[in-house]
Amino acid sequence: MENKLSKRLWVNILLFSFMGGVAWNVENMYFNTFLYNSIYTGASAEAIAGTMAPTTAISRMVALSAITAVVTTFIMGTLSDKMRKRKVFISVGYIVWGVITAAFGLISRDNIAAVFGLTDEVKILTFTVWAVILMDMLMTFMGSTSNDSAFNAWVTDVTTPKTRPQVETALMLIGFVAMGAVMGVGTLAQSGTVTYSAFFLGLGAIVTVCGVLGLFLLQDPETKVEASSDSNYWSDLFYGFRPSVIKENSRLYLTLASVCFFSVAFQVFFPYLFVYLQYVILPANEGVNLISAGVLVPAVLAVAALVAGIVVLMKVANKNKAAALFAGVACLVVGLFILSTTTNIVGVLIGVAPTFIGYIVLTVQLNASIKDFIPVGKAGLFQGIRMIFVVLIPMVVGPVIGDIACRNSAVTYMNEYGVETIVPSESMFLYSAVIALLVFVPLFFLVKKGFKVEEN
Repeated sequence: MENKLSKRLWVNILLFSFMGGVAWNVENMYFNTFLYNSIYTGASAEAIAGTMAPTTAISRMVALSAITAVVTTFIMGTLSDKMRKRKVFISVGYIVWGVITAAFGLISRDNIAAVFGLTDEVKILTFTVWAVILMDMLMTFMGSTSNDSAFNAWVTDVTTPKTRPQVETALMLIGFVAMGAVMGVGTLAQSGTVTYSAFFLGLGAIVTVCGVLGLFLLQDPETKVEASSDSNYWSDLFYGFRPSVIKENSRLYLTLASVCFFSVAFQVFFPYLFVYLQYVILPANEGVNLISAGVLVPAVLAVAALVAGIVVLMKVANKNKAAALFAGVACLVVGLFILSTTTNIVGVLIGVAPTFIGYIVLTVQLNASIKDFIPVGKAGLFQGIRMIFVVLIPMVVGPVIGDIACRNSAVTYMNEYGVETIVPSESMFLYSAVIALLVFVPLFFLVKKGFKVEEN
């Protein structure tokens, strides 16, 4: 395996990470606003009271999606290791993933009422909310099969410890590009300029096209260690839970624990972030001239600080990874604390810079370490374990804590139908900051064991 990736590999990595990012961001960011702005909008107070609060629905949807993702990754990740056919799992998975995303454009209270013959408003809203949740779980199944299981294992197979920091940095950057692309279109859906139906149909279609391209572009990697023909599939499902495996790969599990804590911290606020921006930040800054010097100068300084902080800490990580990671956690905690104290646009910009410096540095360096510490030829076997720490625990625990924060703050919004609804508040960032402090615990023990690995 070379220490320099070919152009073809780079094209595949960037293409499938971008389109995977598009699909995941549609789910993680806009299914929540879809529930809030489309499914709940227009429903009476009695219907909402007879169903569940929007923040609770979001919390349940995120949690059930996380459980689906982990179970799927265990089953399909192990199967892809057994079959050594990553290409099929990725390409076909992306095709179906896009189709299911597009199908969200068909979900509405009117359509659900017509399909099930419902007339009671409470039942219509309840059925519609659960239709969104169940479809989200189905979409997650395909996304976890193709992206979390097969694509992540494929990236591990085709990279080495020397190339992984570059690849993880590229994956991080392309993830933000995908997020920006989705936000650019999603903002139109959120404001009502474009219907949610057109939004889901359009983005779902391009994910499907990506899967079709994969049938021609992707190649299954050659690995030095082949899956044993006499290994038992059901035994392999629980490979990562064996005490001997955990002891032998302690650095991997400490890295996963570190990722888990900062991922929980992010999931406290992230599912509610765009609702928070729409119903709290924008109203709080109503009348503020966003293109005035008082806003533009802090925005430019925040971006400059963000870029400079990332560059500096990435360079530090090349010589002293421990120092970069500890600094990253400190930035994350400080940024979240600042965000918990203000809704003023300038204060928000000041808080965003250290928050994302910490998030990006921790994500790139720890994800690269996860791939370094996975035993050669067993990438698929550990994808389910990775998902427990990276998805299941964060997405089950984090949104529940965020829901508690929102309910305790009791911040409400009166919509155009005269219905008072709970909205997220800045207190969720304080809860997040406290949890982020816990990253120091596993990180301390990981640093003691060191990061050096042999070339695979």
